[in-house]
Amino acid sequence: MTYTTVIFDFGGVITASPFEAFNRLEAERGLPRDFIRRVNAADPDRNAWARFERAEIDAAAFDALFAAEARAMGHMLEGEAVLAVLAGAVRPAMVAALDTLKARQFTIGCITNNVPSGKGAGMARSEALAAEVAAIMARFDHVIESSKVGVRKPDPRIYEMMCAALGVQPAACVYLDDLGINCKPASRMGMHAIKVTSGEQALAELSAALGVALP
Repeated sequence: MTYTTVIFDFGGVITASPFEAFNRLEAERGLPRDFIRRVNAADPDRNAWARFERAEIDAAAFDALFAAEARAMGHMLEGEAVLAVLAGAVRPAMVAALDTLKARQFTIGCITNNVPSGKGAGMARSEALAAEVAAIMARFDHVIESSKVGVRKPDPRIYEMMCAALGVQPAACVYLDDLGINCKPASRMGMHAIKVTSGEQALAELSAALGVALP
């Protein structure tokens, strides 16, 4: 198959996984490892996290609702603390890969589940990181943010929206995401899905799928 288009998730693909930051926060607070992920996985379409990613609630409501969900699962943790660690460090090799793909005439897009908090699509807490993320986002031919369109992965509609915006069929696309649950709809649509476990692994698999040497 000849692929013309590569669609990236942002957090956990272009940047380091927020789950790493969650684990550090859990260790600091004496919470069980992956507690935040368990809270966010409970009632996954209607919990505070899902509603915030669709911009149905604001940061203050998320803070209170997440805290209530955490209490119901046996621990104390405010939502604001989770938001404070969201923005991950940029992976320079992934940014270099974006430039290589653009130079080779590939179309590139980004679908990100994010929240209306912090600065910009990467939810940065500093002006410097916000500027870095903005420069990365400018490389994409199209960006879809869940908090702006009111739809979040793994809802198939968000992938369909990207294909429509880029004027491409799913079979011509490679899709990268660090969550298997988000890769599955892309794969069912006909995209070549790559589950990202590290930057190096992602670039190796993407290079093999495209037949293009990447950094």
